[in-house]
Amino acid sequence: MRFDGERSAGGVGHIRDFSQIGPGVKLAQFDTGRRRLRNPEEALLKLGMRRLRIGILPKLCLTMAVVMFLPLATIWFLDYRASVDHLSQDIEEQLSGQADAAVSFVNVWMDANLRMLRQNARLQDIVSMDPARQAPVLRSIAREYRYVFLAHTVRPDGWNAARSDTEAAKDYGDREYVQRVLAGVPMGRQFVISKTTGKPSFVISVPISQDGVAVGVLAIAMDIEDLTRKVTAVRFGQTGYAFLVDDSGNVVAHPSARQNLRTHPAVAATSSEPGASSRTVFKEGDHAVIAYARRTDEGWALVAQQNYDEAYAPLREANRNALILLAGSVIFVVIVASMLGSRLTRPIRNLTDIAVHISHGELGAEIVEVHRSDEIGGLARAIDRLKASVAVAMKRLGDDRRSPAGDSARYRTATRT
Repeated sequence: MRFDGERSAGGVGHIRDFSQIGPGVKLAQFDTGRRRLRNPEEALLKLGMRRLRIGILPKLCLTMAVVMFLPLATIWFLDYRASVDHLSQDIEEQLSGQADAAVSFVNVWMDANLRMLRQNARLQDIVSMDPARQAPVLRSIAREYRYVFLAHTVRPDGWNAARSDTEAAKDYGDREYVQRVLAGVPMGRQFVISKTTGKPSFVISVPISQDGVAVGVLAIAMDIEDLTRKVTAVRFGQTGYAFLVDDSGNVVAHPSARQNLRTHPAVAATSSEPGASSRTVFKEGDHAVIAYARRTDEGWALVAQQNYDEAYAPLREANRNALILLAGSVIFVVIVASMLGSRLTRPIRNLTDIAVHISHGELGAEIVEVHRSDEIGGLARAIDRLKASVAVAMKRLGDDRRSPAGDSARYRTATRT
């Protein structure tokens, strides 16, 4: 090795100069002038890369956070999908259960009234079309079925034959429930404004037949408050309710609406076939609604609906709790990584500082990490050996500086070589 700018036989310059030799000796510094970047853009890029350097601790925290976040996020996503499916099934079961229960009630109610009418329509007193013989039967019907305010028979010309009340005969030839039965349909039904009370009422009718020929119509006009109360009493949550419309969309029971609901999304989406059902999601005003509809045996539509936000509120709450847990887990991991990472990076920073001091010729620092049994201990022992080698080299260099004769001898030896 040659010092003070001496050149080897190949003419290549090595260490150009050392600063002061002795106590506090500094190692020779290389002249990097020739290596300076001549391209300003490259220099700026190098400078930016130095500024963007990330230490071990942030890398460790980021690695642990990612390693923890990925499986937790995967579990959360799978759980969220499963929760959506289960909750959707639960909501549909709730809505369909409410609708099916109300439909069953309506079917039983309609069937009971039709059975009663058909049974009475076969009585000889009714078949006779004699008002005197029919009137007692009609009054007994109105007496036994308190929701029936009028039981009456209608002749083929549309006029009353007999009535359960004391009012005069009226012309019902314009009523659909009369026209349909006289045309051969097994039963008729219609929502009308009653000619007796002037209020909305529901009428069911069946034919009075003799030898297979319709000779008249037996009908009952009913106050359907009991049916309406039964349907409108179906409530779930704050916004869930049920309503019933007939096969033409006329309201049978609804908490508030009275207009025809044939174009209601849930009604329109349901086939007119008895027993048909549908599930729909639609906008009503400024909010979304989920609805389940089912047709009765008579083709009426029973709809159970609820605001979408309320129906899926449990899912949003569970999702929010899961995200809070996920965020808390990430924060916990970062804190733990910071605490553990500092124990890892502290000895590395200490060894870095010692190496910097050694490069400046300051060899007095003690390397305490040499007693560790891990990789950091191995690095510390290597730096300790480097420090000892530098100390020996600096001592030799100092001795040579103080001995001119030694320099001359080495110069002569080099010349002869």
